[in-house]
Amino acid sequence: MGLIDSHAHLTYPELSGQLAGVFARCDEAGVEAVITVGTELDDARSALALTDQYPGRVRAAVGFHPHHADQISEVDLGAMELLWRDARVVALGEMGLDYHYDFASRENQQRVFAGQLRRAAAIQKPLVIHCREALADVAPVLVQHGFEGRRVVFHCFTGTADEAAEIARHGWRISFTGIVTFPKCKELQEIAKSYPGEKLMVETDSPYLSPVPVRGKQPNEPAHVAHTGRFLAQLRGEPFEGLAAQTRVNTIEFFGL
Repeated sequence: MGLIDSHAHLTYPELSGQLAGVFARCDEAGVEAVITVGTELDDARSALALTDQYPGRVRAAVGFHPHHADQISEVDLGAMELLWRDARVVALGEMGLDYHYDFASRENQQRVFAGQLRRAAAIQKPLVIHCREALADVAPVLVQHGFEGRRVVFHCFTGTADEAAEIARHGWRISFTGIVTFPKCKELQEIAKSYPGEKLMVETDSPYLSPVPVRGKQPNEPAHVAHTGRFLAQLRGEPFEGLAAQTRVNTIEFFGL
């Protein structure tokens, strides 16, 4: 089957101490690879170490999550840029803005996001965007820094149909977590039902957001991306094997794996 979990956090303590079991359960579920995401410098270095420990099984995306923005200096941004040029890094991010939690000031979130985009513009790797209640500010900054039509994914998309359409107008894409399996998420399910198959990608964002039928189980883990895949296949009226194969191809092409 060969599913790929396109966004997980294997370095987080909920998962990092049980990776042998995590990968054994991936084998059982047909999940062949995981893109683990580092969200600050130490975490990014840990993510890169996992790509060496599990070659071909783990790939890394690294960047500064907006939650950390209050602590990020220009020196830190330069250090992250050096990591971005490492061949083990397949994508830049997650980066962006989070106006839901506001764990960092919006001013610093905007400063760090723009600082990363300035440095990312000349690097031919895709972007992984964290955007929560902030599309009105995220989209113009991406365009301003030259990312119109480039490889950009809004991970863990939970927005509206209008927001999904705006993202698509810029040539960007969205990816789906277990949230799409939640019974009350009808608008998100309608978006997923008609989303172009050639752009569809799935993720867990583990250790968070366990999908139905393991909702509430902690931690979430990459093997559970199969539940999201099965739900999407049923929602879209497609064979699960075909959807799994398509999302695998899409993920390989998007990230240049």
